[in-house]
Amino acid sequence: MRPLTAETLRGVWATLLLPLNADDSIDYSRLDAQAAVLSSSRLDGLYAHGTAGEFQTLSEDEFDRVNEVLAGAGKPFQIGASHPSAQVQLARVRRAAEFQPGAIQVIVPDWLPLNDREVLDFLRRTADASDGVPLVLYNPPHAKTQVGPQLLAELARVVPELIGLKTAGGDKRWFDEATKSGLSIFVPGHFLASMSLLGAHGSYSNVAALSPNGSVRWARDLEVERRIGEFFGQHIAPLQKAGLSNPALDKFLAAVGGWADVGTRVRWPMTSATQADVEAARPVVRRLVPELFGDS
Repeated sequence: MRPLTAETLRGVWATLLLPLNADDSIDYSRLDAQAAVLSSSRLDGLYAHGTAGEFQTLSEDEFDRVNEVLAGAGKPFQIGASHPSAQVQLARVRRAAEFQPGAIQVIVPDWLPLNDREVLDFLRRTADASDGVPLVLYNPPHAKTQVGPQLLAELARVVPELIGLKTAGGDKRWFDEATKSGLSIFVPGHFLASMSLLGAHGSYSNVAALSPNGSVRWARDLEVERRIGEFFGQHIAPLQKAGLSNPALDKFLAAVGGWADVGTRVRWPMTSATQADVEAARPVVRRLVPELFGDS
């Protein structure tokens, strides 16, 4: 596909979630079926190997095979090359570039925090390895190295291949500073409506895990966002409090939405949501946010 730019990276993108067998191996037939549903959706594009895609658990063979499914889906796509090891991540970037995605998502290596000079050196070498494919920096709240607006602006200036930021977002002051970088800023799906008013350009959307088409149709509706937040407060917050990870929560949402056979199982040693959790949530979300399921 044609490389994305800071100006064209927009909209609502969904991740591939890993359907797992009882032995934690990937069920590729179910992954193919999931990709087919997402390919026919209204989503602006697909990606793989973010946190919800359990990227840190993948073998290199699994990484490559999921990329083949993603690239064959017939939708604009981005590949996450993220890994806690800079060396493994660099090798993934090189292999990801061979698929010619619209962009490659990377993280700052995550065993030890890096100083600003090290972050810059990491991104510069990663850009060299990407063979002209643009980069999106994934900087979640739990990252050991937090890239603030000032460093972000410096990275965008020195590394022109950097076109976007995947982030939790912030308040108006944060957006006023972050948007000076000129990068496309992507935030969580359940905050896209309100954060679009502050300067966000799109979302790698957790709401798409619940309803692919609904996440696009109602992406910027503040009232729908409020009711999604109410549902999250009732059924996501307790699972978070119980210690479930983001991959478990996104698979829970997909099971509640019921648009594909993803399953709730996450890889060991992470804990999965239960079928009872799913059954309790289904009538609640359809009562609170029926708009999401008119054509999901």
